[in-house]
Amino acid sequence: MKKQPSSRMCYACGIENPVGLHLQFYEDDDGRVTARFTPADVYQGQPGVLHGGVICTLLDETIGRALLRDDYWAVTGRLEVRFREPVPTGAPIEIIGEVTRVTSHGARGHGEIRLADGRIAAEADALFVRLSDAQTREMREKLDFWEVVEDEAEMPCSEGGRAEPSGGE
Repeated sequence: MKKQPSSRMCYACGIENPVGLHLQFYEDDDGRVTARFTPADVYQGQPGVLHGGVICTLLDETIGRALLRDDYWAVTGRLEVRFREPVPTGAPIEIIGEVTRVTSHGARGHGEIRLADGRIAAEADALFVRLSDAQTREMREKLDFWEVVEDEAEMPCSEGGRAEPSGGE
């Protein structure tokens, strides 16, 4: 699996964001992008259950990362999430995203959050609006850091959450 770049301050992947998720994204040969994460209690909604907004963030970012495989820069236009069952904090999850359709103006994608036993806890369908060439250039210029960061055994997240390398497994 090929590791994707990270930024400094993105809430999802920013390696220096003190309150971020510190996710690491990997591309497989079938067009999917995956990340693994063990959510800490600081990300809970109800006791012991991952907050729905964080679930939406995980799905949105992972589906969007599938577009970056082909250097397709876009922003989320719509995200429809189906919550199938609670996502526990303190237990590892896998987030999977893929592109289902691409046009010159936008793209559609699908994502899932899978529990350790393989059950799908949440899934989403997303519509992304493609950035213009000028907007893409501006976005790239604003990124002061967009690099592949070497894997560590575990990347610490704020307050004990963990984003775990998922490549090569």
